[in-house]
Amino acid sequence: MRVSLGRYRGLQSFVDAGRGVRTVLRTEWNFRIHFAIFILILASGFFFRISAGEWLAIVLSAGLVFMAEVFNTALEYLADAVHPEADRGVGMAKDAAAGGVLIAAVAAALVGAIVFLPKVWMWLTNG
Repeated sequence: MRVSLGRYRGLQSFVDAGRGVRTVLRTEWNFRIHFAIFILILASGFFFRISAGEWLAIVLSAGLVFMAEVFNTALEYLADAVHPEADRGVGMAKDAAAGGVLIAAVAAALVGAIVFLPKVWMWLTNG
């Protein structure tokens, strides 16, 4: 459902995009898991006082994971709408999109490990 913004039609795309993100957050379990992990990472970033460059790496990595999840969900919704019955090609497309999310998540986990493991090690060994 579109919300009319009158003469500010340019803002409508932001309203629509926000609704899309809310839909994915509300309906997709994996997106919620990624979001919860992101909140923990944010808290860890403040706790360990990571640098601006480290924040940049963390935020960009998380953004890529969120973007991959949203695109994967969009493809799944579209595929189900266009071809609701089981189809090998649709299944392969869905698997490929899920593979993209996996790649983004593994890359983000590696960034997190590079940023946080040395800090955790120092914290554990130096009290």
